[in-house]
Amino acid sequence: MVVCGDDGLAHRLAAELRGVYREQVTLVVPPSGRRVRQPVVGRARAASAALRDMVNAAVNRTGNSDATGGTGGTGGTGGAGRELEASEPTEDVLADAGVERATALALVYDDDETNIRAALTARRLNPRLQLVLRLYNRRLGQHIEELLDQSAALASGGGPGSGSGSTTVLSDADTAAPALAATALVGTSKVVETDGLLLRAVERNPPRPGEVADPGLCTLALLSATSNDPAGADGSEDSGENGPQLLPDAAAVEAATGRGTVALEQVSYSGPPLPAGRAGVPAFGELFSRRLRWSLAGLAACVVALAVALMVVTGDHPLHATYVTLLDLFSINEPAHNADIGRQILQLLSGFVGLLLLPVLLAAVLEALGTFRSASTLRKPPRGLGGHVVLLGLGKIGTRVLTRLREMDIPVVCVEADPEARGMATARRLRVPVVLGDVTQEGVLEAAKIHRAHSLLALTSVDTTNLEAVLYARSVRSRLRVVLRLYDDDFATAVYRTLRAAHPRALTRSRSVTHLAAPSFAGAMMGRQILGAIPVERRVLLFAAVEVAGHPQLEGKTVGEAFRAGAWRVLALEVSDGERAAGADSPSEGARESRLVWELPDTYVLRGSDRVVLAATRRGLAELLGRRARRGVDV
Repeated sequence: MVVCGDDGLAHRLAAELRGVYREQVTLVVPPSGRRVRQPVVGRARAASAALRDMVNAAVNRTGNSDATGGTGGTGGTGGAGRELEASEPTEDVLADAGVERATALALVYDDDETNIRAALTARRLNPRLQLVLRLYNRRLGQHIEELLDQSAALASGGGPGSGSGSTTVLSDADTAAPALAATALVGTSKVVETDGLLLRAVERNPPRPGEVADPGLCTLALLSATSNDPAGADGSEDSGENGPQLLPDAAAVEAATGRGTVALEQVSYSGPPLPAGRAGVPAFGELFSRRLRWSLAGLAACVVALAVALMVVTGDHPLHATYVTLLDLFSINEPAHNADIGRQILQLLSGFVGLLLLPVLLAAVLEALGTFRSASTLRKPPRGLGGHVVLLGLGKIGTRVLTRLREMDIPVVCVEADPEARGMATARRLRVPVVLGDVTQEGVLEAAKIHRAHSLLALTSVDTTNLEAVLYARSVRSRLRVVLRLYDDDFATAVYRTLRAAHPRALTRSRSVTHLAAPSFAGAMMGRQILGAIPVERRVLLFAAVEVAGHPQLEGKTVGEAFRAGAWRVLALEVSDGERAAGADSPSEGARESRLVWELPDTYVLRGSDRVVLAATRRGLAELLGRRARRGVDV
């Protein structure tokens, strides 16, 4: 596999492919003078992967190895991988990197134009190449994806689906947004997004005697009895008896005592929502103020009372009495000179109410105009707001996170210093409250109601600004949940350890966008069926969407029979609109509410036309997809 990039995402992606998926990687980066310093985690994993590959290369030289060898290919000398230096991914550079013989190519430069130009060149060199592009522009990405797939199909002599290479366009902002949103809500970035649902792997402590543990959607793993590093997933496998047990069956879960579990559950928000308003005509409650609504209601009551009184005094029909009252109200009726005293008094009262109605109608018109004018302006945080998320920064990352939070109906208050920032239009469209000001200035976070907030997301592009905002927020509310976006990994590690030591009872998370985005890019390079990966101690669980047809381990078998403990497990079934899975208990489990049917009955028989979402180990997925593991490598 070939990875081309000019920032930390390229190093992260290469480390992910080597450490998690055990792939041979050629990394193309700018010359040393223009290169971004490799993340410390990437350096450590790259060194570990290189050492492991050197051992594997020694085994491969004894023969019977199916790994790609030779110099100048994707594996480099001895299969240890290579690193090339090039200012731009030109045709000569791509050819030297072995794109013509590569399985997949990732173009993760920060410039969209550079990625598109290199993708067009790579597709011409190798029509069967799996392409993964990093583009921020979604609409342009869709067009480029269709164009490259079409050109690959024509170059391979067939139509779409004829075995030609596929193209996947991703954005680091889009791929990191679900993890950042989940971290702000539930304190973990171990999430997988599928069919619009955000799923997380949550670690549960061993149940007490007589207590029944909540399995969530399913139990993914049994933790080690002596696990001291639940978050460390460096890609190595611990096959000892005391290691984690992935995808256990029901008997193993019941027999396990004193061991925690990892359960899969949906991330959702159950607190009070913040009204987001509507993009079109405002609601009546937003159109007029409360005082004006009471004034209009009082005048309407007076008109009804006058109409009833006139009907009683004159004996007129109710409709005629109402008509005459309105004429008197607007002073367009003849004076009641010859009428009785009761009729004259009612006419005077109607004229007086009409005088009161004029300023109220004028105020209503002015307020309505003001409401429509302010519909495109920024909202202010409402009084009494609490339990919300304070989002700092509406740049590329902040905009995507804001959209994701609002899709889950989570109340958000944004803070942005630049009135022309990228996400200001999105905030106006979603009717999200925004505080304009420098977050480092006194009073800005207070205006965002930080003292009553649920969590703080510091996502500006300046590390020191994020750190200063978090430290100040912690001084206001010591147990506030905070999530920082920090580019430098060494700095992020130092900040995380210091904040955790200073506030041991509060949740602190420091996240790098490249760290969060790399698994999604790596999964796309492995094939479109990979949805994501979740680390479980020092092992990894993969989530994939698989067509049942062509897999004898699944086709024609029930869900219970298809489950193989320690290898793979069917989690959900994708159905068409209006279709319902056979054996489902109720229609609500079908596609009328979701395209995925969760909690499938064990008696459901998988058909060749079905498409399922499953969790699998690396070895299990390799066996299921027909991939052969490299000798000497524990996949």
